[in-house]
Amino acid sequence: MLQASRLVLIDALLDKDDSLFRTLFLVIAGSILLTLSAKIQVPFYPVPMTLQTLVVLLIGVAFGWRMGFATVLAYLAQGAMGLPVFAGTPEKGLGLLYMAGPTGGYLVGFAFAATVTGWLAERGLDRSAMGTAIAMIAGNLVIYVIGLIWLANFVGFEKAVTFGMIPFLFGDLVKIMLATATLPLIWKFLNRSQP
Repeated sequence: MLQASRLVLIDALLDKDDSLFRTLFLVIAGSILLTLSAKIQVPFYPVPMTLQTLVVLLIGVAFGWRMGFATVLAYLAQGAMGLPVFAGTPEKGLGLLYMAGPTGGYLVGFAFAATVTGWLAERGLDRSAMGTAIAMIAGNLVIYVIGLIWLANFVGFEKAVTFGMIPFLFGDLVKIMLATATLPLIWKFLNRSQP
């Protein structure tokens, strides 16, 4: 069984402090970063991608499962209130109407994916390339399972997989590779810089 015995990345970068101010600041900063990642499209084949899923998973890894979940929940609450924080807003609707649409399951999946990656990071999986890959793949699976189940209610399961997963797999693989290459290096640097 994996034991929670390690600090998460944000605790190693900043002094560990459980103050309400620090927590609120990080949750707000994370939700802003998540909004920005949803709005910036990267040209990619076969479909353009955002960095949103990467940021969701990194928020979980960097913040741990509790604060990661709270950060994504804050982001979802902002969207539910009608703020144009999602990738397709305001063009495709706002608020709960947008969240109840075909991509709503992916949004819900974000909160659980941040929780899973955060839980795994608290157990040190983000310290190695293999562990990081496992955490990132697990987070992506959570997003896909919840997202595809929801999307299938609109278009059927076969079309959900065809249009809601397959076009994004290569981009997700690139994001996983980026995280896998980066996170262990950050930890290695932090471990060397500490006395």
